[in-house]
Amino acid sequence: MTAAKKIYFLSDFHLGAPDAKSSLVREKKIIAFLDEIKKDAERIFILGDLFDFWFEYKKVVPKGYVRILGKLAEITDSGIPIDFFVGNHDMWMKDYFQQELNIPVFYEPQTYLLNEKKFMIGHGDGLGPGDHGYKFIKKLFRNKIAQSLFGILPPIIGIGLANYFSKTSRAKTGQSDEIFEGEEKEWLVSYCREMLKSEQYDYFVFGHRHLPLDIKLNEQSTYINLGDWIKYDSYAVLEEKTLYLKYHKPL
Repeated sequence: MTAAKKIYFLSDFHLGAPDAKSSLVREKKIIAFLDEIKKDAERIFILGDLFDFWFEYKKVVPKGYVRILGKLAEITDSGIPIDFFVGNHDMWMKDYFQQELNIPVFYEPQTYLLNEKKFMIGHGDGLGPGDHGYKFIKKLFRNKIAQSLFGILPPIIGIGLANYFSKTSRAKTGQSDEIFEGEEKEWLVSYCREMLKSEQYDYFVFGHRHLPLDIKLNEQSTYINLGDWIKYDSYAVLEEKTLYLKYHKPL
């Protein structure tokens, strides 16, 4: 990593929710932030749920999002790499991002050595103890046969149906997922501590939780949850060898 350059981590934009008008406002805000950070960004990680729903048919992708897609293409074209991790709302990605935006897509957490610090990075869904119902659904949705069967539906039906269930899911959980009830009830904290029993990491970085968290796991390891861009406009940035959780304040 060159001097004065930074590595940025963002997640959970949920573009498309709750409606097109408010989503567009959020999309423009995120684009303005990307314009700010591209001046000193060495690399950018987006940790999932960029969209509230995304499904790639063989010849069709969801309508809209031209501003964010164009900005991501502009950034990668300028030589700044972007890594994307699918979330639970946009897990049905295939090769569109790779082919059109030159952005690699990852489906599971990955390990990186960044500026001499060891990272585990991922969206965070389905990790840790409990939540067996979701883990079963995730396995089902990741199944190639299930994806192929969904792909048979005409886009107007398939995308409309998926958007409905996506919005219903968010309406049911409401703000309950954003309540911090202590480290012992944070399943991603439990997951990180379990990982540390067999391998040392300096930083664990996840999204999904919609709650910005900076938790010291031991003297060497820290867990960062990136929050979201619906309520918090939060992100993390690696400056030299230290990772900071920050909140965006427009220039």
